[in-house]
This record gives sequence, C-alpha cells and structure tokens, in this order.
Amino acid sequence: MEHPLSQFKYCPKCGSIHFEINNEKSKRCADCGFVYYFNPSAATVALIMNEQNELLVCRRAKDPAKGTLDLPGGFIDMTETGEEGVRREVKEETGMEVNKAEYLFSLPNIYVYSGFPVHTLDLFFRCTVADTLHYKAMDDAADLFFIPLKDIRTEDFGLGSIRKGLGIFLKEIVQ
Repeated sequence: MEHPLSQFKYCPKCGSIHFEINNEKSKRCADCGFVYYFNPSAATVALIMNEQNELLVCRRAKDPAKGTLDLPGGFIDMTETGEEGVRREVKEETGMEVNKAEYLFSLPNIYVYSGFPVHTLDLFFRCTVADTLHYKAMDDAADLFFIPLKDIRTEDFGLGSIRKGLGIFLKEIVQ
C-alpha cells in the first residue's frame, strides 16, 4: 500500500501542485511554506457485557468486511471526547444508553473507506449500559446479539484491529 501522503497532490492552503514530501509524516508546499502533518483519525470500540458474561457483537451491514462480526463503535466527531463518541455510536447502532465508558487501550488501524485508506487510532472502551435486554440493530449493524465469552472466535471478526483488540480483551482484561 502506498504511503497515505501520496494521495494528497495539492496544497490544502494555497492549492499549489508543488506539495512535496517533507518527511515520513508530512508534506510541505514549496510555494507558500504550509506543512501538512498526517495524523490518524480517532475511532471508538465498545465492549459491552451482560450479566451472563456475554459480549455484545454485531454483524456488519456495510463494507469493509460486510457480513462479518464486529463490535459497536465508529469515528469520533471533531467536537467529542472519546467517551462522548462511544456513547453516541452505541446509541446509533444499538439504541442502548451507555452509563459508563471506561477506557481500556488503543490500537492503530487502517480502515479502508470508499477505497481510501483511513489511518485510525481505535480507542477500546468497556461500556456499562442501562439495559442489556432491550436493543436493536441500527445504522451500520445488520444484526446484534450477545455471545458467551467462551464461544468468541476472533477469526469471525472482519476487521484486523477488532480481532487484535478482542484478543487483548479476552486475554488481559477479562479475568
């Protein structure tokens, strides 16, 4: 995969075509001097457990990895904290209200959206919800269900960072 900076051909400040590699993280405009640093977009992942020690999973309704298992979550809006972002995403995808969002860990990821590789920093949260009995698959989720931790197979999850994050969660976080 080519470096993500290669997809930016023109200076976003002045529009010049003389927008050249500055170093491995940035491009610099030879005409106006603007330096653009390429940083990841922030995204959230929700780990929601019920009283039966089962994890809430969803089936992806859209590409990438349409039809595979996933966890609720998505991109954080520019004005949101990570906790606000995970609360909103859980509400949009499940209808559930998050009472508490506890940050666990993060993983870098590349999420291909409309053929464009988006570098993300995925923030994993253990979320406590008000009601684990009432939920509905909405937005990006085609289906939604709880699965016993012992039955989780990380290979059934279509996105690499979710597989890796679930492995960490199951091995290091869940006791």
